[in-house]
Amino acid sequence: MPTIGVSIAIPSPHAEMLQAKRASFGDPLAESIPTHVTLLPPTEVDDDELTDAVEHLEEVAAEKTSFRMVLRGTGSFRPISPVVFVQVSGGLADCELLEKAVRSGPLERSLEFYYHPHVTVAHHVPEEALDRAFTELADFECEFAVGEFHLYEHGTDGVWRPVRSFSLGG
Repeated sequence: MPTIGVSIAIPSPHAEMLQAKRASFGDPLAESIPTHVTLLPPTEVDDDELTDAVEHLEEVAAEKTSFRMVLRGTGSFRPISPVVFVQVSGGLADCELLEKAVRSGPLERSLEFYYHPHVTVAHHVPEEALDRAFTELADFECEFAVGEFHLYEHGTDGVWRPVRSFSLGG
């Protein structure tokens, strides 16, 4: 059964820089997960459900419009979860609305935690590495247009790969 995810890809050169930083903090998933803002966390779907999911994502994309995203500073989910992230400080409401639309219909599912748009930069690493990630990226800032989101599939090798993009506004 395939495992899929839906997310907003962070563009170059920011994606590569944040991915390199994630690797420098010792995150074992740094090379397996493209730099992104999640819209749908890992979700198992049957092959026959995948067609419905793709049609749903096409409809969602057609109904939404592009927006500006600003990433600025760091945050953490500690002590609940050992994660440090770059914060979404612009486009937050757009992400929330897009996530809600994506996670409906054939992709409806409950979440373990409330949705909080972010870009993970350190996960399941020692406390010292989490502290370093929080400090080293505290001044990080970038801004870009979000004109699409992507459907990803989790490969048998553990790597997340984009398989389809969906342009906002059709």
